Amino acid sequence: MTDAPDLTALQRRLVEFAAARRWQPFHTPKNLAAALSVEASELLEIFQWLTPEQSASVMADAATAFRVEDEVADVLAYLLQFCAVLDIDVLAALDAKIDRNELRFPRRDHPVE
Repeated sequence: MTDAPDLTALQRRLVEFAAARRWQPFHTPKNLAAALSVEASELLEIFQWLTPEQSASVMADAATAFRVEDEVADVLAYLLQFCAVLDIDVLAALDAKIDRNELRFPRRDHPVE
């Protein structure tokens, strides 16, 4: 089994992929944010009319699982390209956001009723 590529390597591959096709003029923050929104909507569309129980077991069907994974990949690809264009360290941004959320939403040591 091979090791999975790291996020930086994948981001570099995406940048190189776009550059090889001369897509950089189209990869503006606005266009990438719009594409990210479209792909997130395509992911949502898979779940649109499912019950909570059906949505929890969506990966049990191979064809639906493939669609979910494909849309997740599209969402992540556009997010990584967006971050590359704006020079955002996506992992540092996420780490900082979790820190802020831990302060904003204190831990509960008792079950929610």
